[in-house]
Amino acid sequence: MSRELRDRAERTAHGDRPLRVLALETSCDETSAAVVEGRGDAVALRSLVILSQDVHRLFGGVVPELASRAHLTSVVPVVERALADAGLALGDLDAVAVTHAPGLVGALLVGVSYGKALAFGAGVPLVGVHHMEGHLFATALEHADATPPFTALLVSGGHTLLLDVAAWGAYRLLGATRDDAAGEAFDKVAKLLGLPYPGGRHVEALAREAASTGDAAAAAAAARHRFARPMLRANQTPDDPDYYDVSFSGLKTAVLHAVRRAEAAGALDDGERAAIARGFQDALVETLVEKTFRAARQHGRTRVVLGGGVACNGALVAAMRRRLEPRGAAVFAPTPRLATDNAAMIARAGLFRLERGDVADLALNAYASRPIPGLAR
Repeated sequence: MSRELRDRAERTAHGDRPLRVLALETSCDETSAAVVEGRGDAVALRSLVILSQDVHRLFGGVVPELASRAHLTSVVPVVERALADAGLALGDLDAVAVTHAPGLVGALLVGVSYGKALAFGAGVPLVGVHHMEGHLFATALEHADATPPFTALLVSGGHTLLLDVAAWGAYRLLGATRDDAAGEAFDKVAKLLGLPYPGGRHVEALAREAASTGDAAAAAAAARHRFARPMLRANQTPDDPDYYDVSFSGLKTAVLHAVRRAEAAGALDDGERAAIARGFQDALVETLVEKTFRAARQHGRTRVVLGGGVACNGALVAAMRRRLEPRGAAVFAPTPRLATDNAAMIARAGLFRLERGDVADLALNAYASRPIPGLAR
Protein backbone atom coordinates (compact mmCIF):
# COMPACT_ATOMS: atom_id res chain seq x y z
CA MET A 1 0.00 0.00 0.00
CA SER A 2 1.23 3.50 -0.82
CA ARG A 3 2.19 5.87 1.98
CA GLU A 4 -0.70 8.15 0.96
CA LEU A 5 -3.26 5.38 1.34
CA ARG A 6 -1.71 4.18 4.59
CA ASP A 7 -1.88 7.71 5.98
CA ARG A 8 -5.52 7.96 4.90
CA ALA A 9 -6.33 4.66 6.59
CA GLU A 10 -4.66 5.90 9.77
CA ARG A 11 -6.67 9.14 9.74
CA THR A 12 -9.87 7.22 9.01
CA ALA A 13 -9.32 4.77 11.85
CA HIS A 14 -8.78 7.54 14.40
CA GLY A 15 -11.52 9.94 13.30
CA ASP A 16 -14.95 10.27 14.87
CA ARG A 17 -17.36 10.41 11.92
CA PRO A 18 -19.23 7.24 10.83
CA LEU A 19 -17.25 5.09 8.41
CA ARG A 20 -18.70 3.63 5.23
CA VAL A 21 -17.44 0.27 4.02
CA LEU A 22 -18.42 -1.55 0.83
CA ALA A 23 -17.81 -5.30 0.92
CA LEU A 24 -17.77 -8.17 -1.57
CA GLU A 25 -18.38 -11.84 -0.83
CA THR A 26 -17.63 -14.47 -3.51
CA SER A 27 -16.23 -17.40 -1.52
CA CYS A 28 -18.63 -20.03 -2.89
CA ASP A 29 -21.86 -19.77 -4.87
CA GLU A 30 -23.33 -16.44 -3.75
CA THR A 31 -22.28 -13.16 -5.32
CA SER A 32 -22.95 -10.52 -2.70
CA ALA A 33 -22.20 -6.86 -2.00
CA ALA A 34 -23.16 -4.70 0.96
CA VAL A 35 -22.53 -1.34 2.58
CA VAL A 36 -22.34 -0.70 6.33
CA GLU A 37 -21.90 2.59 8.17
CA GLY A 38 -20.78 3.32 11.71
CA ARG A 39 -18.02 2.85 14.26
CA GLY A 40 -17.34 0.35 17.00
CA ASP A 41 -20.46 -1.69 17.73
CA ALA A 42 -22.81 1.08 16.54
CA VAL A 43 -23.08 -0.08 12.93
CA ALA A 44 -26.01 0.16 10.52
CA LEU A 45 -26.55 -1.92 7.40
CA ARG A 46 -27.16 0.47 4.49
CA SER A 47 -27.63 -2.15 1.77
CA LEU A 48 -27.27 -5.84 1.04
CA VAL A 49 -27.55 -7.63 -2.32
CA ILE A 50 -27.20 -11.42 -2.62
CA LEU A 51 -27.36 -13.27 -5.93
CA SER A 52 -27.46 -17.06 -5.52
CA GLN A 53 -26.36 -19.44 -8.25
CA ASP A 54 -29.14 -21.97 -8.86
CA VAL A 55 -27.21 -23.87 -11.55
CA HIS A 56 -25.44 -26.02 -8.95
CA ARG A 57 -28.69 -27.74 -8.01
CA LEU A 58 -28.48 -29.64 -11.29
CA PHE A 59 -25.26 -31.28 -10.11
CA GLY A 60 -26.13 -31.86 -6.45
CA GLY A 61 -23.27 -29.65 -5.27
CA VAL A 62 -21.18 -26.61 -6.13
CA VAL A 63 -19.11 -26.87 -9.33
CA PRO A 64 -16.10 -24.55 -8.77
CA GLU A 65 -15.58 -23.59 -12.40
CA LEU A 66 -19.23 -22.69 -12.88
CA ALA A 67 -19.19 -20.69 -9.65
CA SER A 68 -16.20 -18.63 -10.79
CA ARG A 69 -17.76 -17.89 -14.17
CA ALA A 70 -21.06 -16.86 -12.58
CA HIS A 71 -19.25 -14.46 -10.22
CA LEU A 72 -17.52 -12.85 -13.21
CA THR A 73 -20.82 -11.99 -14.85
CA SER A 74 -22.57 -10.96 -11.62
CA VAL A 75 -20.10 -9.00 -9.54
CA VAL A 76 -20.38 -5.64 -11.36
CA PRO A 77 -24.20 -5.34 -11.33
CA VAL A 78 -24.37 -6.63 -7.76
CA VAL A 79 -21.92 -3.98 -6.54
CA GLU A 80 -23.68 -1.26 -8.52
CA ARG A 81 -27.02 -2.27 -6.98
CA ALA A 82 -25.55 -2.27 -3.45
CA LEU A 83 -24.19 1.25 -3.91
CA ALA A 84 -27.46 2.47 -5.44
CA ASP A 85 -29.52 0.96 -2.60
CA ALA A 86 -27.26 2.71 -0.10
CA GLY A 87 -27.56 5.99 -2.01
CA LEU A 88 -23.79 6.25 -2.30
CA ALA A 89 -21.09 6.61 -4.93
CA LEU A 90 -17.58 5.17 -4.84
CA GLY A 91 -16.25 8.53 -3.69
CA ASP A 92 -18.40 8.32 -0.54
CA LEU A 93 -16.64 5.19 0.72
CA ASP A 94 -13.91 4.94 3.34
CA ALA A 95 -12.78 1.41 2.43
CA VAL A 96 -13.49 -1.67 0.33
CA ALA A 97 -13.53 -5.01 2.13
CA VAL A 98 -13.43 -8.38 0.42
CA THR A 99 -13.44 -12.03 1.45
CA HIS A 100 -10.02 -13.46 0.65
CA ALA A 101 -10.13 -16.76 2.63
CA PRO A 102 -11.25 -19.48 2.97
CA GLY A 103 -13.28 -20.72 0.03
CA LEU A 104 -13.06 -21.78 -3.61
CA VAL A 105 -9.91 -20.08 -4.86
CA GLY A 106 -11.28 -19.30 -8.31
CA ALA A 107 -14.43 -17.79 -6.84
CA LEU A 108 -12.47 -15.81 -4.24
CA LEU A 109 -10.14 -14.41 -6.90
CA VAL A 110 -13.07 -12.79 -8.70
CA GLY A 111 -14.01 -10.83 -5.61
CA VAL A 112 -10.43 -10.09 -4.57
CA SER A 113 -9.48 -8.84 -8.03
CA TYR A 114 -12.55 -6.65 -8.39
CA GLY A 115 -12.19 -5.40 -4.83
CA LYS A 116 -8.62 -4.33 -5.54
CA ALA A 117 -9.74 -2.44 -8.62
CA LEU A 118 -12.55 -0.70 -6.73
CA ALA A 119 -10.27 0.32 -3.86
CA PHE A 120 -7.57 1.56 -6.24
CA GLY A 121 -10.05 3.47 -8.38
CA ALA A 122 -11.71 5.10 -5.37
CA GLY A 123 -8.39 5.80 -3.67
CA VAL A 124 -9.50 4.11 -0.43
CA PRO A 125 -7.93 1.36 1.72
CA LEU A 126 -8.47 -2.32 0.88
CA VAL A 127 -9.36 -4.70 3.72
CA GLY A 128 -9.03 -8.48 3.43
CA VAL A 129 -11.59 -10.37 5.54
CA HIS A 130 -11.65 -13.97 6.70
CA HIS A 131 -15.00 -15.54 5.80
CA MET A 132 -15.50 -17.22 9.19
CA GLU A 133 -14.68 -14.03 11.09
CA GLY A 134 -17.45 -12.47 9.03
CA HIS A 135 -19.88 -15.10 10.37
CA LEU A 136 -18.88 -14.10 13.89
CA PHE A 137 -19.95 -10.52 13.23
CA ALA A 138 -23.16 -11.26 11.29
CA THR A 139 -25.49 -11.68 14.26
CA ALA A 140 -24.35 -8.37 15.79
CA LEU A 141 -25.89 -6.54 12.81
CA GLU A 142 -29.32 -7.68 14.02
CA HIS A 143 -28.83 -8.07 17.78
CA ALA A 144 -27.04 -5.26 19.60
CA ASP A 145 -26.18 -7.57 22.51
CA ALA A 146 -24.48 -10.21 20.34
CA THR A 147 -21.09 -8.75 21.22
CA PRO A 148 -18.14 -10.16 23.17
CA PRO A 149 -17.57 -11.83 25.43
CA PHE A 150 -19.50 -14.86 24.19
CA THR A 151 -19.32 -18.49 23.14
CA ALA A 152 -19.64 -18.89 19.37
CA LEU A 153 -20.80 -21.87 17.36
CA LEU A 154 -20.08 -21.45 13.65
CA VAL A 155 -21.78 -24.15 11.59
CA SER A 156 -21.75 -24.09 7.80
CA GLY A 157 -21.24 -26.32 4.80
CA GLY A 158 -17.47 -26.26 5.16
CA HIS A 159 -16.83 -25.52 8.83
CA THR A 160 -17.92 -26.43 12.33
CA LEU A 161 -16.08 -24.34 14.92
CA LEU A 162 -16.65 -23.80 18.65
CA LEU A 163 -14.94 -20.62 19.84
CA ASP A 164 -14.54 -18.61 23.00
CA VAL A 165 -14.67 -14.94 21.97
CA ALA A 166 -13.20 -12.74 24.69
CA ALA A 167 -13.20 -9.66 22.43
CA TRP A 168 -13.45 -8.89 18.73
CA GLY A 169 -10.19 -10.12 17.23
CA ALA A 170 -9.34 -12.37 20.21
CA TYR A 171 -10.60 -15.88 19.51
CA ARG A 172 -9.82 -19.15 21.23
CA LEU A 173 -10.56 -22.34 19.32
CA LEU A 174 -12.14 -24.85 21.69
CA GLY A 175 -13.38 -27.50 19.28
CA ALA A 176 -13.95 -28.29 15.62
CA THR A 177 -15.15 -31.08 13.39
CA ARG A 178 -12.71 -33.88 12.80
CA ASP A 179 -14.26 -34.81 9.46
CA ASP A 180 -17.55 -33.59 7.93
CA ALA A 181 -18.86 -30.15 8.76
CA ALA A 182 -22.45 -29.96 10.01
CA GLY A 183 -23.74 -28.43 6.76
CA GLU A 184 -21.89 -31.02 4.70
CA ALA A 185 -23.51 -33.78 6.76
CA PHE A 186 -26.96 -32.29 6.09
CA ASP A 187 -26.25 -32.18 2.34
CA LYS A 188 -25.01 -35.78 2.23
CA VAL A 189 -27.95 -37.09 4.24
CA ALA A 190 -30.31 -35.16 1.99
CA LYS A 191 -28.79 -36.90 -1.02
CA LEU A 192 -29.23 -40.31 0.64
CA LEU A 193 -32.89 -39.49 1.23
CA GLY A 194 -33.43 -38.27 -2.34
CA LEU A 195 -33.83 -34.60 -1.36
CA PRO A 196 -32.68 -31.56 -3.39
CA TYR A 197 -29.44 -29.63 -2.93
CA PRO A 198 -28.69 -27.73 -0.75
CA GLY A 199 -30.13 -30.21 1.69
CA GLY A 200 -30.33 -28.50 5.07
CA ARG A 201 -33.78 -26.95 4.83
CA HIS A 202 -35.21 -30.05 3.11
CA VAL A 203 -33.94 -32.39 5.83
CA GLU A 204 -35.33 -30.01 8.47
CA ALA A 205 -38.73 -29.92 6.77
CA LEU A 206 -38.83 -33.73 6.49
CA ALA A 207 -37.80 -34.12 10.13
CA ARG A 208 -40.59 -31.71 11.10
CA GLU A 209 -43.10 -34.02 9.41
CA ALA A 210 -41.95 -36.90 11.59
CA ALA A 211 -42.22 -34.75 14.71
CA SER A 212 -45.79 -33.69 13.88
CA THR A 213 -47.06 -37.23 13.30
CA GLY A 214 -48.35 -38.79 16.48
CA ASP A 215 -49.50 -42.26 15.39
CA ALA A 216 -48.03 -45.55 16.61
CA ALA A 217 -46.27 -46.33 13.31
CA ALA A 218 -44.43 -43.02 13.40
CA ALA A 219 -43.39 -43.58 17.02
CA ALA A 220 -42.05 -47.04 16.14
CA ALA A 221 -40.10 -45.64 13.18
CA ALA A 222 -38.61 -42.92 15.36
CA ALA A 223 -37.51 -45.52 17.91
CA ARG A 224 -35.78 -47.55 15.19
CA HIS A 225 -33.84 -44.53 14.01
CA ARG A 226 -32.44 -43.09 17.20
CA PHE A 227 -28.78 -42.66 16.21
CA ALA A 228 -25.87 -42.46 18.62
CA ARG A 229 -24.67 -38.97 19.55
CA PRO A 230 -21.14 -38.88 18.09
CA MET A 231 -18.24 -38.03 20.42
CA LEU A 232 -20.67 -37.23 23.23
CA ARG A 233 -20.31 -39.15 26.49
CA ALA A 234 -21.41 -38.24 30.00
CA ASN A 235 -18.01 -39.10 31.50
CA GLN A 236 -16.00 -36.70 29.32
CA THR A 237 -13.99 -33.98 31.08
CA PRO A 238 -12.44 -30.72 29.79
CA ASP A 239 -9.07 -32.48 29.73
CA ASP A 240 -10.30 -35.00 27.14
CA PRO A 241 -9.24 -34.15 23.56
CA ASP A 242 -12.79 -34.80 22.32
CA TYR A 243 -14.61 -32.77 25.00
CA TYR A 244 -15.46 -30.01 22.52
CA ASP A 245 -14.70 -31.63 19.14
CA VAL A 246 -17.40 -33.14 16.92
CA SER A 247 -17.46 -35.82 14.24
CA PHE A 248 -20.30 -36.52 11.85
CA SER A 249 -18.88 -39.09 9.42
CA GLY A 250 -20.06 -41.99 11.58
CA LEU A 251 -23.52 -40.48 11.90
CA LYS A 252 -23.70 -40.10 8.13
CA THR A 253 -22.70 -43.76 7.72
CA ALA A 254 -25.37 -44.81 10.22
CA VAL A 255 -27.95 -42.99 8.10
CA LEU A 256 -26.63 -44.74 4.97
CA HIS A 257 -27.09 -48.16 6.62
CA ALA A 258 -30.60 -47.21 7.81
CA VAL A 259 -31.59 -46.20 4.28
CA ARG A 260 -30.17 -49.40 2.79
CA ARG A 261 -31.95 -51.60 5.34
CA ALA A 262 -35.25 -49.86 4.62
CA GLU A 263 -34.70 -50.19 0.86
CA ALA A 264 -33.89 -53.89 1.19
CA ALA A 265 -37.09 -54.42 3.18
CA GLY A 266 -39.14 -52.40 0.69
CA ALA A 267 -40.06 -50.03 3.51
CA LEU A 268 -38.46 -46.74 2.45
CA ASP A 269 -41.73 -44.85 2.20
CA ASP A 270 -42.32 -41.20 3.12
CA GLY A 271 -42.88 -42.01 6.78
CA GLU A 272 -39.64 -43.98 7.04
CA ARG A 273 -37.65 -41.26 5.29
CA ALA A 274 -39.08 -38.66 7.66
CA ALA A 275 -38.16 -40.79 10.67
CA ILE A 276 -34.59 -41.18 9.41
CA ALA A 277 -34.32 -37.43 8.82
CA ARG A 278 -35.64 -36.76 12.33
CA GLY A 279 -33.22 -39.25 13.88
CA PHE A 280 -30.26 -37.72 12.06
CA GLN A 281 -31.19 -34.14 12.90
CA ASP A 282 -31.86 -34.96 16.55
CA ALA A 283 -28.44 -36.59 16.92
CA LEU A 284 -26.58 -33.75 15.22
CA VAL A 285 -28.46 -31.02 17.08
CA GLU A 286 -28.09 -32.62 20.51
CA THR A 287 -24.36 -33.03 19.94
CA LEU A 288 -23.87 -29.40 18.91
CA VAL A 289 -26.03 -28.09 21.75
CA GLU A 290 -24.27 -30.10 24.44
CA LYS A 291 -20.80 -29.16 23.21
CA THR A 292 -21.80 -25.49 23.16
CA PHE A 293 -23.31 -25.74 26.64
CA ARG A 294 -20.05 -27.21 27.91
CA ALA A 295 -18.06 -24.34 26.39
CA ALA A 296 -20.30 -21.63 27.83
CA ARG A 297 -20.32 -23.22 31.29
CA GLN A 298 -16.59 -23.88 31.38
CA HIS A 299 -15.69 -20.31 30.38
CA GLY A 300 -18.43 -18.51 32.30
CA ARG A 301 -20.13 -17.00 29.25
CA THR A 302 -23.70 -15.76 29.48
CA ARG A 303 -24.05 -15.13 25.75
CA VAL A 304 -24.02 -17.70 22.95
CA VAL A 305 -23.85 -16.57 19.32
CA LEU A 306 -24.65 -18.84 16.38
CA GLY A 307 -23.39 -18.23 12.87
CA GLY A 308 -23.18 -19.92 9.48
CA GLY A 309 -25.78 -21.45 7.21
CA VAL A 310 -26.80 -24.20 9.66
CA ALA A 311 -27.76 -21.47 12.16
CA CYS A 312 -30.90 -21.21 9.98
CA ASN A 313 -32.02 -24.57 11.38
CA GLY A 314 -34.97 -23.88 13.64
CA ALA A 315 -34.56 -27.12 15.59
CA LEU A 316 -30.96 -26.21 16.44
CA VAL A 317 -31.83 -22.69 17.62
CA ALA A 318 -34.82 -23.90 19.66
CA ALA A 319 -32.83 -26.70 21.30
CA MET A 320 -29.97 -24.32 22.09
CA ARG A 321 -32.36 -21.94 23.82
CA ARG A 322 -34.06 -24.73 25.78
CA ARG A 323 -30.68 -25.94 27.05
CA LEU A 324 -29.00 -22.61 27.80
CA GLU A 325 -31.59 -19.98 28.63
CA PRO A 326 -32.85 -21.66 31.85
CA ARG A 327 -29.22 -21.57 32.99
CA GLY A 328 -28.88 -17.85 32.46
CA ALA A 329 -27.33 -17.69 28.97
CA ALA A 330 -28.88 -15.69 26.13
CA VAL A 331 -28.77 -17.28 22.68
CA PHE A 332 -28.47 -15.10 19.57
CA ALA A 333 -28.99 -16.42 16.04
CA PRO A 334 -29.01 -14.51 12.74
CA THR A 335 -31.93 -14.48 10.34
CA PRO A 336 -31.45 -16.68 7.23
CA ARG A 337 -30.42 -13.65 5.16
CA LEU A 338 -27.39 -13.03 7.41
CA ALA A 339 -26.75 -16.68 8.34
CA THR A 340 -25.94 -17.79 4.81
CA ASP A 341 -22.98 -16.34 2.91
CA ASN A 342 -23.44 -12.60 2.50
CA ALA A 343 -21.41 -9.41 2.15
CA ALA A 344 -23.03 -7.65 5.13
CA MET A 345 -21.02 -9.77 7.56
CA ILE A 346 -17.86 -9.13 5.53
CA ALA A 347 -18.50 -5.39 5.62
CA ARG A 348 -19.04 -5.52 9.40
CA ALA A 349 -15.83 -7.47 9.98
CA GLY A 350 -14.05 -5.23 7.49
CA LEU A 351 -15.11 -2.14 9.44
CA PHE A 352 -13.63 -3.65 12.60
CA ARG A 353 -10.36 -4.41 10.81
CA LEU A 354 -10.28 -0.93 9.26
CA GLU A 355 -10.62 0.70 12.69
CA ARG A 356 -7.68 -1.38 13.88
CA GLY A 357 -5.61 -0.31 10.91
CA ASP A 358 -5.52 -3.86 9.49
CA VAL A 359 -5.50 -2.89 5.83
CA ALA A 360 -4.04 -4.72 2.85
CA ASP A 361 -2.17 -3.71 -0.27
CA LEU A 362 -2.68 -4.73 -3.89
CA ALA A 363 -0.70 -7.92 -3.29
CA LEU A 364 -3.67 -9.35 -1.34
CA ASN A 365 -4.27 -12.92 -2.49
CA ALA A 366 -6.99 -15.57 -2.17
CA TYR A 367 -6.55 -18.71 -0.06
CA ALA A 368 -8.57 -21.90 0.04
CA SER A 369 -7.71 -22.40 3.70
CA ARG A 370 -6.37 -20.06 6.33
CA PRO A 371 -6.86 -19.64 10.11
CA ILE A 372 -9.01 -16.82 11.45
CA PRO A 373 -6.84 -13.82 12.42
CA GLY A 374 -6.35 -13.68 16.17
CA LEU A 375 -7.18 -17.38 16.62
CA ALA A 376 -5.42 -19.35 19.35
CA ARG A 377 -5.95 -22.82 20.74
